[in-house]
Amino acid sequence: MPRHKEFDTDAALDRAMETFWAKGYEATSVQDLVERMGIHRGSLYGTFGDKHRLFLAALKRYDRSVARCLLDILERQGSGKQAIRDFFRAKIGYALAADRPAGCLVTNSAVECAAHDRQAAARVAASLARMERAFYKALLRARQGREIAPGRNLRALASYLTMCAQGLTVVGKVRPRRAALRQIVTVALAALD
Repeated sequence: MPRHKEFDTDAALDRAMETFWAKGYEATSVQDLVERMGIHRGSLYGTFGDKHRLFLAALKRYDRSVARCLLDILERQGSGKQAIRDFFRAKIGYALAADRPAGCLVTNSAVECAAHDRQAAARVAASLARMERAFYKALLRARQGREIAPGRNLRALASYLTMCAQGLTVVGKVRPRRAALRQIVTVALAALD
């Protein structure tokens, strides 16, 4: 008879996500995960598979929770330009939050794993593509509201803003100073004028 799981799978996955986010894939051991998740090694393997599959599940979880909160800002109705400003304001808040790991799991994983891990690279690319699409939709609303000149290349702007968002995360991890991050955002948003 199969054994009944004695732990909350979602809560355990959240703790695994935070561990990978804080330490990175390579520096996170299975023992780190077991301790942080509060489960036995057998439960980790039985529920999530190996460390790599757990990592991919953590990336997906991050995309559906943390990243989703930011994308919701971009996708809300109303001024597209204001949504983009609010997105970057929230991004600065995330970069300075003391209660969460530094940086962004997607950005960290892109730097650490994408060159040699095709599955992680695919997850990262999908996450960045979702962000770029959300920026593009906000830019379309901005154009429709006459907040952006009609001749602007919105695809290029969406790509640029995605790059700025990821770069802001890196700078926030290294130099988490509000004034410096605001200055970066001011320059990035000037591209919309």
